[in-house]
Amino acid sequence: MSNDMYSVEQVADLLGLHVRTVRGYIRAGRLRAARIGKQYRISRADLDALTGRPAPPIGAPALEVSSIVQVDGVDRAAADRLATLVLAGVNTGHDPTRPLRVQTVHDEERHRMKIIVLGDAATTADLLRLLDAVLQGGNGLLAGEVRDA
Repeated sequence: MSNDMYSVEQVADLLGLHVRTVRGYIRAGRLRAARIGKQYRISRADLDALTGRPAPPIGAPALEVSSIVQVDGVDRAAADRLATLVLAGVNTGHDPTRPLRVQTVHDEERHRMKIIVLGDAATTADLLRLLDAVLQGGNGLLAGEVRDA
């Protein structure tokens, strides 16, 4: 466990919150903090507990991958089917110690879908292989997709 200690201002900056919001979390008991004199100090472990990020094992490097997948030529129905497949793949049979965060967005005018993936490198690679197999496999999942001439 890390011995890093942060001020309220540092935590607010790290989380993109207002300082008053962080102090409110402390007063409400959502964020543990030690009072030193007139100021609060927040440990790295308590900050991780608030954000839901597990503390990495001692000595283990933390690695997170951000990926944006763009799929052109898909209509709303195909984008919905693909989003359902991706989210089902993320939510079933995964290792809870290596969660993925996935967001999908469809641009109706451009017939374009973007899939944003954040998480562990190996788990992200598994999801990208699934996407590649579905999109390159021609198995009919995206039947009815819009083709640009």
